Amino acid sequence: MAKAPVPGLAKTRLAAAVGDEAAADLAAAALLDTISACREATADCSIALTGVLEDAFRAEEIRAALAGWSILWQRGEAFAERLANAHLDAGPGPLLQIGTDTPQVTAAQLRAVADVLTNHDTVLGPADDGGWWVLGRHDAAQAEALRGVPMSTSTTGDDTRAALVAHGLSVGLAESLRDVDTVEDTEVVAAAAPGTRFARAWVAMGARS
Repeated sequence: MAKAPVPGLAKTRLAAAVGDEAAADLAAAALLDTISACREATADCSIALTGVLEDAFRAEEIRAALAGWSILWQRGEAFAERLANAHLDAGPGPLLQIGTDTPQVTAAQLRAVADVLTNHDTVLGPADDGGWWVLGRHDAAQAEALRGVPMSTSTTGDDTRAALVAHGLSVGLAESLRDVDTVEDTEVVAAAAPGTRFARAWVAMGARS
């Protein structure tokens, strides 16, 4: 799941502190890092996009990075609805769904999540802010449990797990990661993963300021 990194629309909480263009630049770097990790983990990748990619930062680089991917377009109003629809559009079979707020994620971590999924109906990776950064399922119909779950709250992770369990699904847990919403998050994640595009963009931003 990804939003085109368009200034004024991408990473709005972060933009309030660093500006629209800087936030879009960081969002583009995070998207590219996530694409790289997914591509290294598996050859079978899809992306569900929203927004106008042509208006985004690093649009040509993003398009090149997505070569060979299945490109879907998000549909629905509430984010939970768009998540469930994206799973349906991606089709049957095992799938790990992540966003772009964890640019530090590695292919090894994604493969570890896939290993957890082999022993459970679903798998959920908690985020430090109370949300989640990855959700895995064996069949698209299992993601119907997401509809109606309040997203972007401090209890989204617990609420999602409860919804999955209420649908009769077992839930394995992956490791917790910190996602990027604020300047403090950015500093911590960039320091923890200095080799990422995201970290380099953050360092370059500081050098320009």
